[in-house]
Amino acid sequence: MTPTAEQVAAGQAVYTKRSLKLYDFIVLGVSNRFVWKCPTQRLVDFYNRHVTANHLEAGVGTGYFPDRCRFPSLTPRVALMDLNSDTLEFASQRIARYTPETYRRNVLEPIAVDAARFDSVGINYLLHCLPGSIESKSVAIDHLKALMNPNAVMFGSTLLHGGVNRSWMAKRLMHVYTRKGIFSNQQDNLEGLQRVLSQRLNDVSIEVVGCAALFAGRL
Repeated sequence: MTPTAEQVAAGQAVYTKRSLKLYDFIVLGVSNRFVWKCPTQRLVDFYNRHVTANHLEAGVGTGYFPDRCRFPSLTPRVALMDLNSDTLEFASQRIARYTPETYRRNVLEPIAVDAARFDSVGINYLLHCLPGSIESKSVAIDHLKALMNPNAVMFGSTLLHGGVNRSWMAKRLMHVYTRKGIFSNQQDNLEGLQRVLSQRLNDVSIEVVGCAALFAGRL
């Protein structure tokens, strides 16, 4: 079933100028370590293993990871893509030293960008915010693939509902976020993630840390 505009908007509406100022502390500082059991440094290390000097970040949050990761160049090409104008503005200001390209796009729809393709695409904590099942929301991967060079890498992480160990706190917070429309991962499980990634990418790898799945694959 095609998600409604309201469902798409709900997944990113929580990211306002006010909430973005608290995001790093609440999500990356507290929730990752104590609720999801995936310390943020593990995600930074994952970025460092996969990011290239020609990178697109889709679903940008606060821009924390492009800010903290080690690009293999002092002057990387970095692009930011999100449906939310507040997150784009916040993240682009944070990494202004890279003069990032910015694109306001909905990854659930075909993406047109009048620019060169990318060697890496990061989709960190994006999939669990997209409405629909893991199968239906994986269309976002198809749309982003169209922006990748041959042998480019797509990598990221997502919080899963099934096939991983979820603490009581994780179950409770996911329930709250789902009720608010921030999360839509009730049908997301490890087996399904493996399946949709393997159907679309080569050399797929998935590492489970807490209830987060860190994944990567090549075009």
